[in-house]
Amino acid sequence: MNIGIFLIVLVSMFWGVFAYKKKRKAQLVFIGTYRFNSVIKKKVANKYPHLTDQDLMLVIDGLKDYLTICNQANKKQVAMPSQVVDVAWHEFILFTKEYQQFCDKAFGRFLHHTPTEAMKTPTSAQEGIKRAWRLACARESINPIHPAKLPLLFAIDAKLNIEDGFIYSLDCQKTSSSYCASHIGCSSGCVGSSCASGDGGGGCGGGS
Repeated sequence: MNIGIFLIVLVSMFWGVFAYKKKRKAQLVFIGTYRFNSVIKKKVANKYPHLTDQDLMLVIDGLKDYLTICNQANKKQVAMPSQVVDVAWHEFILFTKEYQQFCDKAFGRFLHHTPTEAMKTPTSAQEGIKRAWRLACARESINPIHPAKLPLLFAIDAKLNIEDGFIYSLDCQKTSSSYCASHIGCSSGCVGSSCASGDGGGGCGGGS
């Protein structure tokens, strides 16, 4: 290849990558600073009247977290792990024009609603919820295999006493009424093993 053409291609590739990263960064800033319609909080409060205004702000933070990890998932499915955040998301979608404009700026595409999804059993997770776990943990600098705490999206239903919520526990010995959080990143348990925590993998052990 002619050296001149090679340099042109190289520069084009460089600027292409630069522009892509700049766009993704702008999308994340947009999501993080977006001001949701105040009616969304009122609708959530109607369904869960025990929530305080501070609680409702936490729900909005959870919604921002979820939309952020959806952006980071590169068009792969991300399950919604929280009932109360799912209600907020659904109410947001009902503002169809606002939601479409938001999606255009945040994702460059329309983000379809994914229903809330828990693990199949207390210690077995689907890929969508695994991806949500890995990305949520990465966002809060939590070890996904040996978590010291739960990321907001997995803690919020219990924290806000959501009656129909999904409850996740760090204590895998107490899974009768909750899901074992440290097993979400793996397909059949992580005791004594090491698992890849990247988004592309399916965890350790056998198939789910």
